[in-house]
Amino acid sequence: MREVDRHPDQLKLVLADRSGTVPALAAHAASEHCRPGEVVFVTGTFTSAHLKVHSLRRAHDGEYAHADLHDGPAHDPDQMERDLRELLGTIQDPHLRALLSAVFAESWSGYRDAPAGKRYHHAYRHGLLEHSLTVAQSVSAISAMFPGIDRDVAVAGALLHDIGKLDAYELRVGTISMSDHGRLQGEIVLGYYRVRRTIERLDGFPPGLAQAVLHIILSHHGALEHGSPVVPCTREATLVHMIDNLGGRLGSFDRLEKQLRAGEQWSAWDKALGGGAYFAPRPDADRQAA
Repeated sequence: MREVDRHPDQLKLVLADRSGTVPALAAHAASEHCRPGEVVFVTGTFTSAHLKVHSLRRAHDGEYAHADLHDGPAHDPDQMERDLRELLGTIQDPHLRALLSAVFAESWSGYRDAPAGKRYHHAYRHGLLEHSLTVAQSVSAISAMFPGIDRDVAVAGALLHDIGKLDAYELRVGTISMSDHGRLQGEIVLGYYRVRRTIERLDGFPPGLAQAVLHIILSHHGALEHGSPVVPCTREATLVHMIDNLGGRLGSFDRLEKQLRAGEQWSAWDKALGGGAYFAPRPDADRQAA
């Protein structure tokens, strides 16, 4: 069970397993077992908008496999870790190498395991690693195609742009929630101060380089109305924002595809995309390979 919203006349639930989520309505008689993170067995009837719950009980140990309940990345976390460390080895600037080494030495376990969101994209364990690595690899590849981009700055910023999510989100028993820090300060501010504190501990870190990296973190949402206190004003910040946005939107397609019923090709309207998503028919073999 992912979410519980208690209303006077009924309970509004979000039920989830690895395949996706479904909204549900239940009577207050089921309230005893309705807590975020609770594993439950449910029977009910599907309507056009939700599942009407007929019965609900707590699942017992041995009745389910954890791997069936929680979504996860498309790639093996150990391989992603190796790929990230290989990418770190390509950073030539000694100050940026020192910064990345210091940040990951302090927070690697959290960075490897943290989700990248609560709902819209990469909202699962290892999601932050998957999303940040994908953005950084894409930035590395594209930076050579446009003149004037400092590739090391752009890759470092891509790896660190969402670092504030370590403090903004909490992952407990497969359920993702906003922390008090996340609610009160926001992930951009938390990331900015985490990286700035690390920079201040590094002797001789160039102020201009610090400004370039911190600007990427502050501006990566791309617009003031989307939560960034500044808009991207450098080539590197613009590149990271664009690839971050692309990664998030394509991640939403992954989420929506998992929620489709058999035979469906259109998702419902989705807030992250601003419309429905269309999935053309593919052979099962192609779908599995993807």
